[in-house]
Amino acid sequence: MSDTRRRVKVYTLNEDRQWDDRGTGHVSSTFVERLKGISLLVRAESDGSLLLESKISPNTAYQKQQDTLIVWSEAENYDLALSFQEKAGCDEIWEKICQVQGKDPALEITQDPIDESEEERFEEMPETSHLVELPPCELARLEEIADLVTSVLSSPIRREKLALALMSEGYMKKLLQLFQVCEDLDNREGLHHLYEIVRGVLFLNKAALFEVMFSDDCIMDVVGCLEFDPSLVQPKKHREFLTKTAKFKEVIPITDSELRQKIHQTYRVQYIQDIILPTPSVFEENFLSTLTSFIFFNKVEIVSMLQEDEKFLTEVFAQLTDEATEDGKRRELVNFFKEFCAFSQTLQPQNRDAFFKTLANLGILPALEIVMGMDDLQVRAAATDIFSYLVEFSPSMVREFVMQEPQQTDDDVLLINVVIKQMICDSDPELGGAVQLMGLLRTLIDPENMLAPTNKTEKTEFLSFFYKYCMQVLTVPLLASTVDEKNCKDLQEGSTKINPVCPDNFQTAQLLALILELLTFCVEHHTYHIKTYIMNKDLLRRVLVLMNSKHTFLALCALRFMRRIIGQKDEYYNRYIVKGNLFEPVINTLLDNGTRYNLLNSAIIELFEFIKVEDIKSLIAHIIDNYYKALESIEYVQTFKGLKGRYEQEKDRQTLRLNSRYRRDARTLDEDEEMWFNEDEDDDGEAIEKSRPEEEFPESYGKYMEAKKVKESDNKESFPKRTPTGSFKFTFSHSAGAANGTNGANCKPATSPTSAASPNGSPAMSAAPPATTVVKVSFPCQLPF
Repeated sequence: MSDTRRRVKVYTLNEDRQWDDRGTGHVSSTFVERLKGISLLVRAESDGSLLLESKISPNTAYQKQQDTLIVWSEAENYDLALSFQEKAGCDEIWEKICQVQGKDPALEITQDPIDESEEERFEEMPETSHLVELPPCELARLEEIADLVTSVLSSPIRREKLALALMSEGYMKKLLQLFQVCEDLDNREGLHHLYEIVRGVLFLNKAALFEVMFSDDCIMDVVGCLEFDPSLVQPKKHREFLTKTAKFKEVIPITDSELRQKIHQTYRVQYIQDIILPTPSVFEENFLSTLTSFIFFNKVEIVSMLQEDEKFLTEVFAQLTDEATEDGKRRELVNFFKEFCAFSQTLQPQNRDAFFKTLANLGILPALEIVMGMDDLQVRAAATDIFSYLVEFSPSMVREFVMQEPQQTDDDVLLINVVIKQMICDSDPELGGAVQLMGLLRTLIDPENMLAPTNKTEKTEFLSFFYKYCMQVLTVPLLASTVDEKNCKDLQEGSTKINPVCPDNFQTAQLLALILELLTFCVEHHTYHIKTYIMNKDLLRRVLVLMNSKHTFLALCALRFMRRIIGQKDEYYNRYIVKGNLFEPVINTLLDNGTRYNLLNSAIIELFEFIKVEDIKSLIAHIIDNYYKALESIEYVQTFKGLKGRYEQEKDRQTLRLNSRYRRDARTLDEDEEMWFNEDEDDDGEAIEKSRPEEEFPESYGKYMEAKKVKESDNKESFPKRTPTGSFKFTFSHSAGAANGTNGANCKPATSPTSAASPNGSPAMSAAPPATTVVKVSFPCQLPF
C-alpha cells in the first residue's frame, strides 16, 4: 500500500489567477545532482512520470496554509502548490524545507522576497516599531491601527510580521467586536477605520487569518466592516443580501452539518472577493492569491464530500426524472446540477472522470432531454451549460448515448435533434444560446475526437447516424428559406409581401450563417457523407440563393461554403457545379457589386484565383466557355485574363496531343514501308523521303481540321451577344437543378445542347441533351475595371 502521507496534488496558477491541476503523485525530498541541491520531486501515481522537480532555493518564500498546503513562487508569475492528503506528510516536507533554509518549522512562511534596499531600511528601523507591538484594541486607537495596517502593505517582510502579531492573543476577534460597538453607537469615523483595517488584513494574504475571519462567528462582522467604505455616501447592505435575499435552497436535505457549513462559507467568501472588494490594481493583484486558493480548495472539498454521499445524488436524480416533480422543483434541481458541474472543474483529472461517469450512470443525458424541452428559459439555459460540461468531458460518451436512442424513441426527441431545435428556436436576438449550441454540435461531429483506438468504428457509425437522423433537421431553416427565391426578391425591392423565413430577416440571417458554418465544417471533415447529401438535395444551388441577401455576412457565408467545396478539388463536385451552372449567382453578385473594393469583391476574386492557381481544368473550361464575355472587361485584377491564358494553354496542349497522335501513326507507317523496301531484292539503297502527315493521310487530317473549325465556330456563336442597349443575351440549357424543379438565379450561361464539360475540360458527347431555353439577362453596361 502506498504512503498516503506523501500523496499530493500538484497545482499551478495560470494567467487568469486560477489553479490548474497538474496531477496526483507522491512527493519526496532528495539531492539532485543536476540541480546541485535538495529538491522536491513528485512522481505520478499512475505511471511514475515526473510531475514536479523543484530545487529548494535558500531565497524562495514558502508558505504553509491550512495544515495541508504548501505554496511558493518558482519564478515571476509562476506559482506552485502542493496539496497533501494528510497533515503529517505536509509537516514532514515543511520541516525539510525549513531545514534547508535554516528556518524555524513553527513559522508558516519561510521568508518574503525583498530587495537589499528594503532590507537595509528595515534594519534601520527602531526596535520599538509598531510592526510587532500592536496598539491596544480600543475605539480610541482605531485610527492608529488603520494607519499601521495601511503602511505595511508595501513591504512583504513587514506584512508578515504584522500578520504574526494579529494572530496572537485573538486580536482579530477583538477588532471585530469593536465593529459591533461602533455600529451600535453609529460611530461612522470608527466604522471607516475598521473598513481600512479589515481590507488591509485581507491584503496580508495570510491563510491563518482567513481561517479566523471566515469562521461562522466572524464572517458576517467582516462583511459588515466592508460595508462602510469611506468613499461611499451611504453604506452598502451586503449583510442584508446574504441573510435575506440570498436563500440557501437544499433541493435534497443535506444532513452533514460540516458540508452545509462549508457551502455557506464558500459562497460568502466568493461574494466578498467578487462583489465587495474592489477590483485590485496591478500592484495589488498578488495580495489576494491566498484568498483565491482558499475558495478553490473549499470547492474541491465540497464536491468530494457530495460524491461520497451515495444517497444524496441518487435521490436528486430520482426527483429530476420523476414526471410528478413540479416545474419549480425541477428548476431547482437543474440549477443545482449546473453548480455541481461547475465545481467539479476543480477536481483532479481522475476524480473528475469518476464524477462524470457517475452522472452518466445515474442518467444525466436522458434527464437533459426532458429539461431541454421545457418552456422555462432559465431551465433550458442551465441544461445547456450542463450539456456543455458533458460534451467537453467526453464527446464519445454523448455520441454513444445518442446512437442507442433510435431503438427506443422517435426521431423528434433524439437528444441531438433536441439540441438542434433549441439552436434553431433561440429567442435571443443575438443568438447567444445558438452560438453555444453550434459549438457543441461541431465538437460532437468532429472526426478529430473520434479516433479513440478502443472504438475504431465510432467515426463511421456516428456519421452514418447523424446524416440519417439529424442532418435534415439541421438544414430545415436553410431549405425553407431558399425554397422560393421570388419572395426574397420581393422583400429586397420593398414589396409588402412577407416571407417569414426569408434570409433578409436579420435574426434568421444570423441563424442561417451558423448553419452554413456547420455545413462548411462538414465539407472539410466528412467528405463522403456530406458529398452525398449535397448532391441528393442539390444543396449548393439552394445555398447560393443566399448570395442575393442584403446581409453581406450571409452572402459571404454562402460563398465560403462553395469555396470549401471547390477547395476539395474533387471531380465529382466539379461536375456537379458545371452541370448545374452554379457559378452563375457568384458572377451575378460580382457584377452587381460593380467596382466597389470590399470584402465580398475580394472573396469572389479569391475563389477564381484559387481555381486558376490550382489549375482545375474542368472549372476553367466551364468559366471561360460560358462567362468570359461578361468577365473580360474586369482588368483591375489579372485573375480572369489568367484563367483565359490557362484555358488557351490547355487547348493548345489538346491540339498538340491530337497532332502528335496523327504524326505517330504516319511515322509508324513510314518505318514499315522503309523496312519493306530495305528487304526488297532490287533495293538501290536510296533513302525514301518521308511525307508530312497531312500529305500522307489527307482524308483523316481533313476530317480532323474540319471538326476543329466547326467546334471553334460553335464556341464563338455560344458567347453572349451585345444588344443595342448594351445588355447581353445568354442561350443555355436547363441544368440538373432546373430539371429537379429548383429555381434558377439571375443569369444562365450558354451550354451546348449536345455537349457537357468532362473532368479534363474537353467536350464530351451527351447521350440525352436537355431542352434549350432562351433567357434575357441585363448586365451593367459599365463592367468593373
